[in-house]
Amino acid sequence: MESSSILKNRAAKWFVIWGIWTLLALFFASQLALQNQLSRNPLPFWRILSWQMVSGYVWFALSPLIIYLANRYPFERGRWKTSIAFHIVAGVVISLLQLAVNAFILMRMGYPPGREFTSFFEAYKFFVFVNLHLSLLIYWGVIGVRSAFSYYQKYRERDLHNLKLEARLAQSRLQVLKAQLHPHFLFNTLNAISELIHRDKAAADRTITDLSDLLRMSFENLEVQEVSVKQELEFLRKYLEIEKTRFHDRLTVHMDIASETLDAKVPNMILQPLVENAIKHGIGPRAEGGRIDISSIRNNGRLEIVVSDNGKGIEDGDLESLTEGVGLSNTRRRLKHLYGADHRFAIENGATSGLKIMLEIPFRQSEEIKSS
Repeated sequence: MESSSILKNRAAKWFVIWGIWTLLALFFASQLALQNQLSRNPLPFWRILSWQMVSGYVWFALSPLIIYLANRYPFERGRWKTSIAFHIVAGVVISLLQLAVNAFILMRMGYPPGREFTSFFEAYKFFVFVNLHLSLLIYWGVIGVRSAFSYYQKYRERDLHNLKLEARLAQSRLQVLKAQLHPHFLFNTLNAISELIHRDKAAADRTITDLSDLLRMSFENLEVQEVSVKQELEFLRKYLEIEKTRFHDRLTVHMDIASETLDAKVPNMILQPLVENAIKHGIGPRAEGGRIDISSIRNNGRLEIVVSDNGKGIEDGDLESLTEGVGLSNTRRRLKHLYGADHRFAIENGATSGLKIMLEIPFRQSEEIKSS
């Protein structure tokens, strides 16, 4: 399949080159035809066209050689002097060869009109004196076009290479940011288990089992940057089971997830640090506990997710004094790497108390869900 595609591309390239020489032949034929109208005995257009077609197709036959020489002796830094000297000589040689072929064929086709040659040498001499400079210009024109196209290809390849490097760098950065979540989350959970061991061993055993399931889920998607909302919620529910073991009735979680958002893509492990932040800073310090609300909607091609709590919030409502920990700062950087400026991540005070974290990203359906 690959070799067939290469052959098709080559055939298409040479068809285009053939078409260019044909158009040039038509262009020169039309010019000669107009000039011919000023003569006393105008020639038929087909005859003029046949002469120009022969000349054009001789250049087409020489094109592979000229393109090869352009590739072999490019005008690159450190080589341009040698290349110019070579192409000066090659231009003269190939032009003389082209004129020899023209003279051999066109003298038998009645060109130039009204003139007869006694020998090939006489015809060749005429063609050299009349058309040598034009042939040299055509040679250098082909070299110039090929060189320009080669420079364009190298520019495109370099640009594509840079884009690939940037993508790899961004992917590496994302992997580092995501990897930071695992030890951060793991240490917090282990601390919770250590607290439970001394007061509720059965709960500690259940938490260890839940932690095992949670780690398995996280490692299954270790290399994945985006998952569906449904998958993200499954991971979050498993995390909340661990937290509810710690807080018992002091922690209430309410989810209002629009059904059309379940297949939407979200960054992997994006909700867990937001909920963890709400539990740690909003619910944890309160003796009576509190409530966390998680919602998602689709709005004008955007996915909007809100995580809010009814905790103590920020004193005096001064959000500028809020110090973001690993979870929030990591989330902010991941969103920037994944979506650039095409996202919104905002922290606001709740209507009555607590904090509200709002996340807005482009709505895109999970390819895995769509293909299944």
